[in-house]
Amino acid sequence: MTAAPRGGPLLSLDTLVRLGRGQRTPDVHPPRRLSVPDGMTAPLGCDAVAVPARLGPLITPRLPRLGCVYADEAHWWWLVPSDSDYAMDWPAPARYVTGALVPDDTRLIHRPDGTVPYTPPIPLYLALCQAMGATPTWSRPISA
Repeated sequence: MTAAPRGGPLLSLDTLVRLGRGQRTPDVHPPRRLSVPDGMTAPLGCDAVAVPARLGPLITPRLPRLGCVYADEAHWWWLVPSDSDYAMDWPAPARYVTGALVPDDTRLIHRPDGTVPYTPPIPLYLALCQAMGATPTWSRPISA
């Protein structure tokens, strides 16, 4: 850290993101970390993006590559590399979950060929925006 002009410390964007994640309130039921299927590796770590289950079938055909997809009664969960929320405002009702912590009853519904479990985050983000009628963050007008 470097000193700010008025003597206080400057915090990097990475530090602010980590601090913000530390303030999240945990769910009532302790979640579990999704594990990748046997024979797959997650060299970039794993986070997950959850959407209501009714939207899953609308998003899947819009993706150029489908990684591991998990589901429970209420949500579909896509594995993405860690920190895929950096500079992206995932549209509601989608939920970005650091560490891929999900409810206990989540099960694998799609396993890709190969050894990498990820769905590419930018195509997933764009497919979510399109399915939900949201404008991608970088396309929104900036107000002064």
